[in-house]
Amino acid sequence: MPPANQQPSFNSGLNLVLFSIPQSFLLQIGTASILLLLTTQKTTVRALEAVGEASEELFRGDRLPILNFPDDNELDKI
Repeated sequence: MPPANQQPSFNSGLNLVLFSIPQSFLLQIGTASILLLLTTQKTTVRALEAVGEASEELFRGDRLPILNFPDDNELDKI
């Protein structure tokens, strides 16, 4: 088992034909993309909740017009 304070080798990472990408760069890109996805998820959830609340307000009863129903006395006269 290698010691914990061993220096990283220069051969680690993604080796392509023309160039190589170090592991630290791949880790940074992966971390940034996950953080961006989490932030986007939270924003999307908040937006969907706001749309849901707005649609509830549309169908709420206090915004509907008041209808004039005939009284029982008026129905007996007819």
